[in-house]
Amino acid sequence: MTEPVAPDQGVPSSSGGANGRAPVSGVSRAVSGARSTDLPHGNAAPGGTDEVPLLNIANILTVLRIALVPVFLAALFVGDGHDTTWRLTATAVFAVAAITDRIDGQVARKYGLVTDFGKMADPIADKALIGAALVGLSMLGDLSWWVTVIIGVREIGITAVRFAVIRHGVIPAGRGGKVKTLVQTFAIGVYLCPLPSAVDPVAMVLMALAVLLTVYTGIDYVVQAVRLRRGVSAS
Repeated sequence: MTEPVAPDQGVPSSSGGANGRAPVSGVSRAVSGARSTDLPHGNAAPGGTDEVPLLNIANILTVLRIALVPVFLAALFVGDGHDTTWRLTATAVFAVAAITDRIDGQVARKYGLVTDFGKMADPIADKALIGAALVGLSMLGDLSWWVTVIIGVREIGITAVRFAVIRHGVIPAGRGGKVKTLVQTFAIGVYLCPLPSAVDPVAMVLMALAVLLTVYTGIDYVVQAVRLRRGVSAS
């Protein structure tokens, strides 16, 4: 007859001693280790797996950028849209929103605050800000509509491609995409700010460069997406 195992005697083990039972200390360590990461509020003990809280500074900055878009548009369209004070205000709001785009990603990576929400919301916030500025400038007659259409179609199309291939893998942001965003931001800032007409050629060159980078990086992203999908299908 098999002798029942008392709670403080361990559990049967195929590699135990003569009685086939593991030492009590081993079981205690196993139970302690299993419970060491099961702490409240999504925290984990040292050596465990941390659960990143949804409400963190990186995500807050991303949401702030989205919230600043209507504020920016409101300032841009005050009066006839060409009042110097309000154009400076709109430029300042745009600059603050653009800076948060730089900061939130760095903070998320540095402090381990990367979340699924942030991965989805960050590109949406970027495109909302850039798109609102381009459309606003075109509506005011300060920027040709063909520029807005080209950049807008590219951004919307790449977002759709990103969602289409996300189940196959993630295409990391390349240096070209970062340069493209930076040039777009500077070009829009020059168009927004009420500067002397002598600066107009500089603004046009910056925007032309932004369009070229937008098209080039868009094509490159589509090529990477096709390769990624073919690679997954082949495997």
